[in-house]
Amino acid sequence: MSRTPAGSPPNPPANPPANPGGKERFNEDRATYTVKGNAQPDIDAGVAAIREVVATLKPSPGVYRMLDARGDVLYVGKARSLKARVVNYTQIKALTNRLQRMVSQCRGMEIVTTNSEAEALLMEAQFIKRFRPPYNVLLRDDKSFPFILLKEGHDFPRIMKHRGARKAKGAYYGPFASAGSVNTTINALQKLFLLRSCTDSFFSRRDRPCLLYQIKRCSAPCVGRIDAEGYAELIQEARDFLGGKSGAVQARIETQMKEASAALDFETAALLRDRLRAATFIQGSQAVNADGVGDADVFALAAKGGQIGIQGFFVRGGQNWGHKAFFPTHTQDLEKDDVLARVLAQFYEEVPPPRTILVDRDLPEKELLEEAFGELAGRKVTISIPQRGERRKLMLQAQRNATEALDRRLAETGTQAKIMREMAEFLELSEVPARIEVYDNSHIQGSKAVGAMVVAGPEGYQKNQYRKFNIKTAQTNDDYAMMREVMERRFSRAMKDDPDREQAGTWPDLVLIDGGKGQMSSVRDTLEELGIEDVPLIAIAKGPHHGREGREVFHFPDGREKTLPVNSPVLFYLQRLRDEVHRFAIGAHRAKRSRAITASPLDEIPGIGPARKRALLLHFGTAGKVRAAALDDLKRAPGVSEAVAQKIYDFYHAR
Repeated sequence: MSRTPAGSPPNPPANPPANPGGKERFNEDRATYTVKGNAQPDIDAGVAAIREVVATLKPSPGVYRMLDARGDVLYVGKARSLKARVVNYTQIKALTNRLQRMVSQCRGMEIVTTNSEAEALLMEAQFIKRFRPPYNVLLRDDKSFPFILLKEGHDFPRIMKHRGARKAKGAYYGPFASAGSVNTTINALQKLFLLRSCTDSFFSRRDRPCLLYQIKRCSAPCVGRIDAEGYAELIQEARDFLGGKSGAVQARIETQMKEASAALDFETAALLRDRLRAATFIQGSQAVNADGVGDADVFALAAKGGQIGIQGFFVRGGQNWGHKAFFPTHTQDLEKDDVLARVLAQFYEEVPPPRTILVDRDLPEKELLEEAFGELAGRKVTISIPQRGERRKLMLQAQRNATEALDRRLAETGTQAKIMREMAEFLELSEVPARIEVYDNSHIQGSKAVGAMVVAGPEGYQKNQYRKFNIKTAQTNDDYAMMREVMERRFSRAMKDDPDREQAGTWPDLVLIDGGKGQMSSVRDTLEELGIEDVPLIAIAKGPHHGREGREVFHFPDGREKTLPVNSPVLFYLQRLRDEVHRFAIGAHRAKRSRAITASPLDEIPGIGPARKRALLLHFGTAGKVRAAALDDLKRAPGVSEAVAQKIYDFYHAR
């Protein structure tokens, strides 16, 4: 029985002759074709666009992207043979309804050739994560996974939490399921190994121990309370502990504690006792028994009510470093094993694969996944189904957790759907909104003003759709003018990009404004001036006690006001939306204010880069002294040529 390759649609029957008459553009450096078809609004136009590109393809591995009329990515797929794979989409009768809809929207394709199918699999996962296509299985996760980093390049390495690209030199341990689990583990590791967590600049400025030394969470290498050799021993113990040799480390500490006690060195014995307790805390905090498992990730899948939940356990060195539930989207018409394979491909696009990946079912193209993950890890990676022993017990626990997580998700979804229906009824909407946009402004006396938009839907916040607006024209302390500017910019862009409202997700089904009658009038008048009168508008204003009693007032465009009972779930939901946009707006304003505080007047001089700016500040001391310096003094600054000195002098004086 043949299987569909992970990441690709089902294989239809053989293809008809391709149409060689298409227009193409080829970039030899990237081995990329871009082919555009006509914009005829039916499935024939999509087939014609695909046939155009088929004539240019060869039976080589690679990745293809289907594009709609706007150039947005509809679907990303990989293939062992691009020509054989892409031509299958022209057999319309053999495609599912979902794939037929995709082909009907297709108006162009982009093809990237690769050296192997494994490389194509990895590139496919990268593209899916970047473009979030609507016809691919998507692993929804807004944040990268945190790691513990033992940073190198210093005589006294630092222990720290790390997210994002692993560019810093050092040893990474993870992934951890959450930032909370990382913080808890780092706190315990500091007590256990007394490693520093401060930055290098803070370390270099110390002349006496900080508070962490006083509470026995650091050995104070900054002031010489421990030498490099002793600190190196602590680092090696930490590496052994995090690398799976926790038992040996605990035994060694216990031996040292007994020796100190026998020598009547009770202060040292007490310190070692506290370290041993920290080690016991880390071991005891493992909610999953992973003894004998080594380095492995465990994935189990559950399906119910048309939704899929996947539970992942992350085990390193026999220690459970957390677990997380995933709920992939766009899984309709796909086999469960295909969904799991695609989720794994996207998950390990960001996280380094362990030596062993345990799953609860056979995966399509398992050997190809192992080859691709092995290329990522730089060593052999094995995917297997545990049959007995501790690994089998761990898998059963993962399956039970997957089922329970999915049940909770379905219950929450049902409750959320009920709240959304009640909200639509209260706000007098014709249907439940699929896209809610919430707006707020943040500023201090009109300075560094920022407008903010957050987006929510039935599945929660869509953080990749959040937007910030740097207020440009309304520079005074005028909230109404700021809101008018934000609305004009947002909806002018929407009218330009999608005037006929054909693209899903471009226009909101509901606009919530943080404010009262004045903000509502500003937004309503602005949209009317743009010729937009059918977007539902609601302003949510705090009550007389600033919302402490839940007395929010909801203002409608026609001047009516409504309130909700203080214990209403709909009120709580709308308050959360208001609080989220408020949080986002304040964060954007603070970031803008921080940048302004740290900015230097030298940044305004054209042609002065970071190196010259640093040289000028080191030579003169302050930016004010640079401004007041004579031309001859500027010429004497290191790294400043005569021409540059003249440019700096003219900038400040030739006005």
